[in-house]
Amino acid sequence: MPDPVPPPGHDRAADRTPARPGPRPEAAEGRTAAEEALRLLAAALRAQGLALGTARADEPGAPAPGPVERALTGAMTPRRSREFLAGRHAARRALAAAGGPVEEIARAGRRPLFPAGFTGSISHSGGLAVALAAPAGRFAALGCDLELRGLPLASAHIVLGPDERGCLEGDAATAEHRLLCAFSAKEAAYKAFGALLGEGAPATLLALVARPVPGGFRARPRTAPGPEVEVRVRPAGPGVFSWAAAPRS
Repeated sequence: MPDPVPPPGHDRAADRTPARPGPRPEAAEGRTAAEEALRLLAAALRAQGLALGTARADEPGAPAPGPVERALTGAMTPRRSREFLAGRHAARRALAAAGGPVEEIARAGRRPLFPAGFTGSISHSGGLAVALAAPAGRFAALGCDLELRGLPLASAHIVLGPDERGCLEGDAATAEHRLLCAFSAKEAAYKAFGALLGEGAPATLLALVARPVPGGFRARPRTAPGPEVEVRVRPAGPGVFSWAAAPRS
């Protein structure tokens, strides 16, 4: 089965995924490599009408949160608060690149509430936040996911249904890489379906079916009939970045 993202050691330099980070210095290097990969990807996304923004949780000079975002972080741990606010900072950068207003981003349930006329999605991993934004007149929903840490094969049962686990055949390193790709793709699709279907959206990753296709996956609800979304998966430093975009018909 072809990998949506070739595993480490693949002989195409543009597609190569570096080894997973270990101690903190390597983790910092992995985060920097992910930032560079996302920077290069941003140009391709712009050509599709999507704006990407990034921010670090420890970024110096980051703007102080306004009252709305400060209230949302009230019960969070300091680390979680930094990651959350980095996500909002990345989202404002994405909004600015999309021509939208640069303002505080509230929350509707667990989803970020982007300004009227725009849709978007936020993710963060390993101290790095990333966001996508686009005019709502062009896209009905977006979903993105960044994963800079590996996922053990023991987690497969919470990500893949029995009908999807054929992708885990082969050596352990390849199986773990494929599981990470599927997990990230499902996370991005889950967010997109949340915006598309509201209360009728799949409630868990297992409630989604993700079928591998070149460059990513096609995802749909497992039981109820509904739309499919295309999810693209690309290398991002030691991990992967996935995004789902549902264009207006």
